[in-house]
Amino acid sequence: MDPHPLDRTDLALLAALQAEGRLSNVELAERVKLSPSACLRRVQRLEADGVITGYRAQLDAAKLGLGLHAFVRVQLKGHGAADIARFTESIAAWDEVERCLALTGDMDYLIEVRVRDLEHFSRFLLDRLLAGGQVADVNSSFVLRRVK
Repeated sequence: MDPHPLDRTDLALLAALQAEGRLSNVELAERVKLSPSACLRRVQRLEADGVITGYRAQLDAAKLGLGLHAFVRVQLKGHGAADIARFTESIAAWDEVERCLALTGDMDYLIEVRVRDLEHFSRFLLDRLLAGGQVADVNSSFVLRRVK
């Protein structure tokens, strides 16, 4: 798919919306130095073209009791269509998994996990991820702090 052509104003609109998605159209227009009607047309075009795919609330996981943030790299035992389907269906059903990405290289998936604490992570790893018998190898890293 060809990338959508974006000019400086489009990029400024996208940056402002990424930083603060609840800006009113008038506030957004002021920030990017457009009239409100021109700003609205551009945002609607970016939405219609699929550049803007949605708006969502960002939650503070720690305030929700999910203080441990981890990344788990997973290598599957099997790589057939049924193996992959079974694994991805399992991942989709687990509340602890915030995001799962298929990778190239020596590991097959990168799973972003949010849990209460190390005990919760241990139960997730042993009772969910490894219990299905599909995983050949895992490597976990815990987030110390967010840099960007």
